[in-house]
Amino acid sequence: FTQCCQDTGLLMVVKCRAENTALKDCLVGYYSDPSFYEECKREYLKQRAEYRATGIKKKRQNLPSN
Repeated sequence: FTQCCQDTGLLMVVKCRAENTALKDCLVGYYSDPSFYEECKREYLKQRAEYRATGIKKKRQNLPSN
């Protein structure tokens, strides 16, 4: 989806519909997965506890885009 939008420019609304639909379907799959939700929750609580203990904010992880 990202590549399609970068290549298309302003016409991305029309030309990248299929990619957008595929992206939405993928995200909905993750958002509705209870085990993925729990994994994210554990990671968040771990980082929050670490910050509260040290006062040092951890740098965000940069994930590669497709």
